[in-house]
Amino acid sequence: MLSILITIYNYNLYPLVQELHKQCLSCNIEFEILTQDDASNSIYNTENEKINSLSNCSFFVLEKNVGYRENKNILAQKSKFDLLLILDGDCKIENPNFIKDYLENIEGFDGVYGGRVHPEKPFSPEQTLRWKYGKFMEDQIVEKRNKSPYRSFLFNNTLIRKEVFNQIKFDSSFKKYGHDDTLFSYELKKLNAKLKHIENPVIHDDIDTNIVFYNKMKGSLENLYFLYSNKLIESYHSKMITLFEKLKTFYLVKPISLIYLILNPIIEKNLTGNNPKLFCFNVFRLGYFCKLASK
Repeated sequence: MLSILITIYNYNLYPLVQELHKQCLSCNIEFEILTQDDASNSIYNTENEKINSLSNCSFFVLEKNVGYRENKNILAQKSKFDLLLILDGDCKIENPNFIKDYLENIEGFDGVYGGRVHPEKPFSPEQTLRWKYGKFMEDQIVEKRNKSPYRSFLFNNTLIRKEVFNQIKFDSSFKKYGHDDTLFSYELKKLNAKLKHIENPVIHDDIDTNIVFYNKMKGSLENLYFLYSNKLIESYHSKMITLFEKLKTFYLVKPISLIYLILNPIIEKNLTGNNPKLFCFNVFRLGYFCKLASK
């Protein structure tokens, strides 16, 4: 019936697994919960070992770091049921019918995405950038997600049929943060997979600091440029690439790249400080992408 797959790195997963375990039991279904730490040597793993004491639940620790994409692939390979619920470990669930709502919506579909939301306030000023980006740019209600069902299909909270997942899998050659969802969802579109969006969100709980997220976003943009320059996705599948191609038509890529290089010290100071502006963040993203294209 249902395999729940959760990957982590240096995080206490036990409370989340307890909640999922309780809900699966109440649904009276066949299930397993497979969790795996990516060789973090975390102090939390002592707590995570308790997962093994729950029925149908397992906690594995990898001896060598493989990256979160391959970590997901490994768990999918270990799974024994034909429905895979893929979750990021750094989330919380408030819906007491979280599992039930997914099972009621998968009939007739290859994949269902429940969405993700961020807390009402950032935990600290040092986490404001990631929080603002998540709260005001990533979080989308189901009506908006359904307008672009493939492009909005992410893998932080996703139910997918194993036979469909196995036709694609995550590309583990990418080691930097970001855009694994972009490539996977594009491949789903090529398969004409039937996708559904519902309102069944998880809460993003472990938010990066401004400096960490700023550097992660550089890697993410580098991944996106690689996908674009190697023709692994079509331009319409990314808002950034769509905008970039418009700028390219008007020969604006080089000028924007030069402006970015001049303004970068100011932008970086703002984004890694305690009051980052989303306007600066968007300028940074566009400027850095144009810089990559101007090499």
